[in-house]
Amino acid sequence: MKAWLRKRRWREMSLRTRLTVMAAAAVAIAVVGVSLTSWLLVRAKLYQQFDAQLSTSAQLAAKTGSPADALATLATTDRRNMQPDSDHPPRVTVQFLDQAGNPAGAAGEVPSIPVSTNARHVAAGGLADENEVVKIGNDRFRVWTVQRPDGAAQVARDAEGIENTLAELGLWHGLVGLVGIAMATLVGLVVARAALRPVDVLTAGAERVARTQDLTAKIPVNGQGEIARLAEAFNAMLDALAGSRAAQRRLVEDAGHELRTPLTSLRANVELLIHASVQSDPAKVLSDEDRNRLLTDLDVQSIELSTLVGELVELSKEDTTPEPLERLEPADVVATAVERARPRAPQVRFETSLIAAEVLGRPVSLERAVLNLLDNAAKWSPPGGTVRASVVADDGVVRITVSDEGPGIPEEDLPHVFERFYRAEASRALPGSGLGLAIVEQVAHLHGGTVSAANTESGGARVSMTLKRGGS
Repeated sequence: MKAWLRKRRWREMSLRTRLTVMAAAAVAIAVVGVSLTSWLLVRAKLYQQFDAQLSTSAQLAAKTGSPADALATLATTDRRNMQPDSDHPPRVTVQFLDQAGNPAGAAGEVPSIPVSTNARHVAAGGLADENEVVKIGNDRFRVWTVQRPDGAAQVARDAEGIENTLAELGLWHGLVGLVGIAMATLVGLVVARAALRPVDVLTAGAERVARTQDLTAKIPVNGQGEIARLAEAFNAMLDALAGSRAAQRRLVEDAGHELRTPLTSLRANVELLIHASVQSDPAKVLSDEDRNRLLTDLDVQSIELSTLVGELVELSKEDTTPEPLERLEPADVVATAVERARPRAPQVRFETSLIAAEVLGRPVSLERAVLNLLDNAAKWSPPGGTVRASVVADDGVVRITVSDEGPGIPEEDLPHVFERFYRAEASRALPGSGLGLAIVEQVAHLHGGTVSAANTESGGARVSMTLKRGGS
C-alpha cells in the first residue's frame, strides 16, 4: 500500500519537479559514490603506511635485548614516521613473549598487550608474523607480532591519529557532498526549466488551438531535437485536422446542395397529393392515372434519396473504417460483386476474366467499390450489352477493370469522373448521385492504390482500380 501511494505521489508531481528530483538524486548518488570511494582509498592508504611503519618497528624491536631498549630505539630511529601529529604523538607499547606465548616484559603507554592465539603461534614458531587489532581499555591498538630467537616481539600503536584524520576527512566529504547536492538541485531546476521551455510553448499552442479552434495556428519549430520533432508532428496533425475539417465542410455543403433538389421535388409531389385529396371540386381531384404517376415518382425519388444518403454515409467514413486488413483474392471479391450485380441489372450480361493474385485489403470495402463500378457500367450499357470485369496481375500490382459497351466518357469529363457529386451533362437525366466513383477512389486510396478512367477502342468506358500485390 505504501509503495502504491509513493508511486501515485510521484506520478502526480509535475514533469519539472520530477526532472529536478531525478537530477538532484543522480548528482547525490554520484557525490556519495565519489566521496565514499575517495574516503575508502585514503583510509586504505593511511592504514597501509601505518602498518608498514608498524612492521618495521616490530622488526627493530625483535633485534633488541629488552622492551625498554626497543622502545628507546624506536623513539630515536623512526620518530618522524611514527608521529603524524607532533603535538599528539601516538602511544606505543613494546612487549616480548617467551616461546610459550607468555608475556616476558613490556614497556610503553600500556602495562601489557593482550596475547591472542595467533600471537602465541608466532612465539612458538608456527607463524612468521601477525597483524591484528586489539582493544586495550577503551582504545583500539594495532599490534604487529614478529618472531625472536627466544619467542616473539610485539609492538602496539594507538591509531587515534589516523582515526581522527579519517573522521575529519569524512566530515569534509559530507559537507562538500551536501553543498554539491544543493547546487545540483538548483542546477537541476534551471536545467529542467530550460529543457521544458519548448514543451511549455507546445502546451500553450495546444491550449490555444483547443480554446480558439483555429487549426491554422502553428507551433514554432526550433532546432532538430526531439522537441522539434514533436512540434513538427503537432503541426502535421493540425494540417491533417484542418484538411479533414475542410473535407467535412465541403461534404456537408455538397450534400446540402445535392439533397435540396430531390427533397424539393419530393415535397412538391407530397403537397400536390395532399392538396388534391382534400379538394371538394371533382374537377380538381387527381385522376387515378395522375395519382399513380405521382406515387411512382415519389417511390423513385425516395429510392434515389435513400441511395444518396447511404452513399454520403459511406463517403463520410473515409479511412476511419474499423474493418481489419486481411489477405484476400481480388478474383473472389469481383466474383461475389458480379453475382450481386446480376439481379440489379438483368438487362445486361456480365462476363469475367479473373486471375488469382493476393492482396492485403478490406474485403467489404473492396466489394462495395467493385459493385459501384459494375452498377455504373450497367447503367450506361444498352439493353443486351455486356459488362466485362477482369483481374490481372503484373509488375507487383493487381488491376481490377470494369468496362461497358455504352457511349463512353466525353474527353472533357474524364478528369472529373472521380470527383464528388460530379455528373456529366449526358448523365443528368439518369438516376444516380455522382458519388459512386468517388467511393471507388476513396477505397483505392485507403488501400494505397490508384484509379483511372478511359474509353475502350469500341467506344465504351473502362474504369480500373490498381492495388499493390501482396500488401496495401
